[in-house]
Amino acid sequence: MGIKANFILLAVFTTLLSCNGQTDTKTAKQNLNTTKAIVGGGCDGCEIMYVGMPEKILAEHTSAGWTEGKQKLILTGKVFQLDGRTPASEVIIYYWHTDDKGLYSSNNQTPKKAKEHGKLRGWVKSDKNGNYTIKTSRPAAYPNDNIPQHIHLSIKEPDIANEYFADLYFDDDPLYLNHKKRYGKLDRAGTELLRIVLDGNIQIAEHNIVLGLNIPDYPTINKVDIQSGLNIGEDQPSFMPFHAFGPDKGTRTCPVCKYGRFHGIVYFVGNNPNWADIKKWLTFLEQESVTRSKYLKAYFVYGNEKNYNKDQRQKELENIGLELNLKNVALTFVPSMTDTETEVNLNKINPSVENTFVIYRHRTIIDKFIDIKPTADNFRLIATILDKTKSEYFNLSEPKHY
Repeated sequence: MGIKANFILLAVFTTLLSCNGQTDTKTAKQNLNTTKAIVGGGCDGCEIMYVGMPEKILAEHTSAGWTEGKQKLILTGKVFQLDGRTPASEVIIYYWHTDDKGLYSSNNQTPKKAKEHGKLRGWVKSDKNGNYTIKTSRPAAYPNDNIPQHIHLSIKEPDIANEYFADLYFDDDPLYLNHKKRYGKLDRAGTELLRIVLDGNIQIAEHNIVLGLNIPDYPTINKVDIQSGLNIGEDQPSFMPFHAFGPDKGTRTCPVCKYGRFHGIVYFVGNNPNWADIKKWLTFLEQESVTRSKYLKAYFVYGNEKNYNKDQRQKELENIGLELNLKNVALTFVPSMTDTETEVNLNKINPSVENTFVIYRHRTIIDKFIDIKPTADNFRLIATILDKTKSEYFNLSEPKHY
């Protein structure tokens, strides 16, 4: 494909994003001519958040959609600093979305300057613990379009001069998959996917916001000595390891696909296995799995690329499973941590570290540890994380997916 064709495709792509209330190409061009870029790269429509903004903003807001819409929706969660662990308070989150017809309809209370965002808009400010809750209606997709249902967010941190955007989609929306294939997955300020659970006729989406995550020109960065794995707040990707021992022995079952509803722990070991420590960790994970039953699925993923032999690797893990009498923990393996056939490479694991622990809940990464030792303190640390992140909606069921 020639340079001209590539340029045309890029232009079409950025124009479509602008129509979605995302990156403003005009602003982006202006940023190229300035010495200090705008955090987030600019946002078409985010400035409307200041139109009609109340002086006092609470941690919970209810839109007209809660009473007028066909489907009630609660969007709730916590706001964290970039580390994904430290709660962030006093962060203003402005939202707007379409009505049941896929339109940004307005009413007599909608300010003239905010007509393009319609009446289903509002503000929340994270409380001292980072909590926020929005009660509204589930948006419909644009009429006669292939853009999926979505909610626009404009995020204003107290110490950053400008706001930046994050768009949220629904993982049970049949239009989303093609949208993702066409535009990619941005995951600005956390995963872009909302996963619904049902409380009677109310849909609930728990969504944590991680400030600065995948936000261009964000003023601070995570200061880590060693990097391994994806970021807290992003999705735990699906991949297909070889199951050598455990519930799915002999299969290529995807951990997050089959068991992603509740808590999951994926314990990665690459080129530097410490088998004495590995056995201690596996024993702990087995105990936690027994205690938590269906609410926790734990996986050991071994990806040592040195002298890899599939049959030998299979037998090696089988022997460990029998030695430790494992019943619940899955012992799996891949040829290497960069292997594309199993898609383990999507996890971005550093094969030189001793271990990487990824903890997820409802398919989203909620914590991560690198080179962690099997001590009593660390066992308590992981158990506490699992206890604290259950939430009041933990046991609710999911809707059927398309």
